[in-house]
Amino acid sequence: MRVYLECKEKPKETYFLSKEGTQKGVDVAVFGFVDGEICYEKELHGETSFFEGITGLSKRLQSVALCGCITNIRGQKRKSVAVAEKGKLLGVSDMLNGFGGFAGGAEVRVYETGAGRMGVAVAEDLCFPDIIKTLALCGSDFIVCVCERVENIHEVLTRAHAYCYGVPILFCGEARAMIADEEGTLIFDCGQGALVEFFPKKEHYIIECRRRGVGAFVAKK
Repeated sequence: MRVYLECKEKPKETYFLSKEGTQKGVDVAVFGFVDGEICYEKELHGETSFFEGITGLSKRLQSVALCGCITNIRGQKRKSVAVAEKGKLLGVSDMLNGFGGFAGGAEVRVYETGAGRMGVAVAEDLCFPDIIKTLALCGSDFIVCVCERVENIHEVLTRAHAYCYGVPILFCGEARAMIADEEGTLIFDCGQGALVEFFPKKEHYIIECRRRGVGAFVAKK
C-alpha cells in the first residue's frame, strides 16, 4: 500500500483546490489540520469549499484522502477528519472525547475503502486505548490518526497501540508523520511528510478472555 503523508504545513481550507503537487499512484493521502474553522453552514451555502477541495483531490488521485479540520456547527466546535475517496465524501469523523473547549462526537467509524478497512482516530482520541481497541476489534486493516499539535507522547502511544492491538497506525500531525507496524516498530518517521510504501499483515486472532468462573485464556490464529 502506497501512502502519502503531508505534515509540513497548516494550509488554508482552499488549499486542496490548487493542490497539484501530490503524487498520483497512492492508495491513501493523509493531511494534517487545515488552518481556521470549517463552518457547515458556509459550506452548504457555497461560501467556502473545504469539502469540495478534499473530494476533488481524492478524485484527481483516484484514491482515499483524509484531512483534519476544526468544524463549527452553530457554535459547537469539534476536531474532525474529513474522509473522501475517488470524488465522494465518505464522511466526517469527530473526536469522540470532548475537552479543551471542543465538543465530543457521537461515534467512531471504520470506513470501507479500496485500500482496505480503515479506522479513523481524531486528535486526542489517540490517548484513549479503548477507542483504538474498538477500531481494531471492528476489523480495521489499519488506523489513521490525524492530530493538530504533536507531543512526544504521541510516538509512544502510536507504537504501543499498534503493538497491543495488532493493527498498523498511520499518524499525521503538524511537522511530524509516523507509521507503526503491528509489532510496534516505527517504520516511518519524518518531519516533512513523504510517500511511503508498507504492507499490513492483516493477521487476525480469535481471542477468548478469561472471566471469573469460566475457563482459561485461549488464543487461536
